[in-house]
Amino acid sequence: MNTSDLNNITAISRRRFIRTASLAATAVTSCIVLPKAKGEPPAIDDATMCPAVPVTPSGNAKLGTDAFKGETPLSAIGEHVCGLHFYSGNINRQVIAHHYCSHVSRDIRQCVIYESDKKHARLVGIEYIISSNLFETLSLEEKRLWHSHVYEVKSGQLVAPGMQKDSEREAMMGLVGTYGKTWYTWQTDRGDKVPLGIPQLMMAFTADGQAAPELLSARDNLSGVVTEDVRRGRSDLIAPAIQPGADAWQKGEATQLQAVTVKMNVSS
Repeated sequence: MNTSDLNNITAISRRRFIRTASLAATAVTSCIVLPKAKGEPPAIDDATMCPAVPVTPSGNAKLGTDAFKGETPLSAIGEHVCGLHFYSGNINRQVIAHHYCSHVSRDIRQCVIYESDKKHARLVGIEYIISSNLFETLSLEEKRLWHSHVYEVKSGQLVAPGMQKDSEREAMMGLVGTYGKTWYTWQTDRGDKVPLGIPQLMMAFTADGQAAPELLSARDNLSGVVTEDVRRGRSDLIAPAIQPGADAWQKGEATQLQAVTVKMNVSS
C-alpha cells in the first residue's frame, strides 16, 4: 500500500467519523426542548421519544451496541431485585428502587439502581452490598452509612421480579444477612429533570408501618407480586441478628452530605 492509498483511507475514515459524530449530536439535541418562558430551565422529553445514537454506516468501527458484546462490566450483571428506599433524614421521601447487580466477590455486590425496569428508565443511584463479615470490620463512623436487609427480605419488601420461586428464595437467603450503602445521584421523586446537587444517602425500612402502603401497592402491581404472600412464604427463613452500627437513623440522627468550598490545590 503506497502513501497515496493510506492518505485516501485516512480521509475516508475521518469523514465517516465526522458524519457519525454529527448524527449522534443531532440525535441528542433533538431531545432538548427550549424553555417555555424566560428563566425557566430546559426540560428533556420522555426518553422513549429520543432517537438512538446511530451506528457507523460502514460497520467497521465498533460503535453502538457492538461495543458491548463480549466481556464487559455489563455482562457481569445477573441479578435484578426490587425494593424501597427512603432518604436518610426524611422517611417520608420514599421511592421504588430497581437494582441490577453483579458480584465483585463472594462478599461484595455492586448494583446500579433505576427508577423502573423499563428500557429508558433513569439511572438514579448505586448500592454496594457487603457480607456481615465485612461489615463487622468497618469503623463505627462508616457503619452509620449502611443499612441492614433483614426486614426488607423477611417482610417481602425485597423481591426478584420474574425469578422462579426456588431461585428467588436462594437469592434472598444470600441477601438477608448483608448490609447496603446506597447513594442517589438523581432525585427524580422531586421532579428534577437532570441530576442536581450532591449525592444523597438512602436507607431501608426496618419495621412494619414505615413504608407508605400506596407505594408498596404500586410496586406490587408493577412487579406482579403480593407482598403479604411473599412475606408468608419467607416466614421460616432464618434471619441473623443485625449488627450494632447499622440503621443508625433509628437513634434519631441521620447522615447526609453537605457541599463545601475548599481551596483548589494547583501545585505539582
